[in-house]
This record gives sequence, structure tokens and C-alpha cells, in this order.
Amino acid sequence: MSDRIRLSIDGRELTVEPPLSLLQAATADGTPLTSNVGCMGQGVCGACRCLVRREGEREVSTVLACETSAENGMQVSFIDYFTPHRPHVYDIVGITDSWRIADAVRDVFPEADHCRHCGGCDRACPKGLEVQRGVALAAAGNLAGAADIFDQCVMCNLCTLACPEHIWPNHLGLMVRRAVTALGLRPSDLIARLAEIERGQQPIDFSGRDDHDAAAGAARKG
Repeated sequence: MSDRIRLSIDGRELTVEPPLSLLQAATADGTPLTSNVGCMGQGVCGACRCLVRREGEREVSTVLACETSAENGMQVSFIDYFTPHRPHVYDIVGITDSWRIADAVRDVFPEADHCRHCGGCDRACPKGLEVQRGVALAAAGNLAGAADIFDQCVMCNLCTLACPEHIWPNHLGLMVRRAVTALGLRPSDLIARLAEIERGQQPIDFSGRDDHDAAAGAARKG
């Protein structure tokens, strides 16, 4: 009996025999799984998101219960799923010009330009993704880079819950991943450069004046 561990899950005091995941421990007393469960241990659906405080620690962290081992003295609280208050509607099939996909992403997720860089989304992600950096890359038009960051996203919605600007980072990442896969984007740096030129930023001088002045200077030296 000495190797058994005690922990609290949603206010229920449990004593379990390790090794068990938090999801397994939650059913140890016969409680049926009616929510917060999906892939049953694969860590790919994000349904079993929960808050965890370990014994002797003040910090609360977000984890997936199916891939986190139960430890003695843990306090665990499952987080219910919630739906967007303002769904982001788009149709990837309707975006036929891959040169304009970055503009389409900004039109659907204009909040991405207003990221406060508070890091809340990074701390909330149970997968340890660089969510904030992914949002910044998407806002800058580097959709391929953003897609790489969000590739392991399990759509748990915790980053969205933590975002004060209501960016819905995981849904932004999902749109970016879909766009990159469906459209086979052209080089992101070239797309961004052309967009800058159209907005009048960093204009290119086609007059040839600089080249002419340089040539004249070289002739005088000669």
C-alpha cells in the first residue's frame, strides 16, 4: 500500500496504484467518462485538457490528462470545451490566388496584428508550441513558417482561452495549415515584398539615377 498515490481530480480524493495517466486515474473509482475524452491516450485530440498543480508547487500548468502521469499530491481540474463567440468563416476553395492568401488570412483574422506579446498562449499550450511566434509569422505573411509551428496543434483551445485580444491562435493556425497544404504557396518573402511595394513601403527607384551617379563618380576618378 505504501506505493499508492493520493491525488484530487475535480474535487474527488482518489487513491490509485501507479503507473497511471491522469485520464486513467480519473476512472479509478468507477466514474464513467462522459466528457473530456477523445483519443484515449494518443495525445492528438486535445479533449482531456486540464489544470494541474503539483505537490509543493504554487504554479498551475495546463496539460493533456491522457499523456500526463498521475503523481502523489496532484490537484487536477478538467477544463470544459467551449465554442467561439465569433466563428471565423472562410472557404479555402474560394481562395484561388495564392499570391493573395496572406491578405485573406489577415482579412479573416485581423486580430492577429494586435497581439500583445504577453506570452499567455505559449504558457497555456500543453504541447509546448511557440504559439505567439506562430501568430507573429502569420501576421507578417510567413504562412509556411506559421504552419510549421502549428503543425502539432491538437485544437485544445487553451491558447484561445488565454488570449486577451481574442485572436483564436489555434484557429488561425488551422487556416494557415489548410492554406499552405491546399495552395502550395509561392515564397513567403517574395509575397511579403510585393505587398510592401504595393503599399508604398520601401519603394524601388526605377529611374537609374543611383547607377548613373555611381558611373559618373567612377569616371571622374579615372
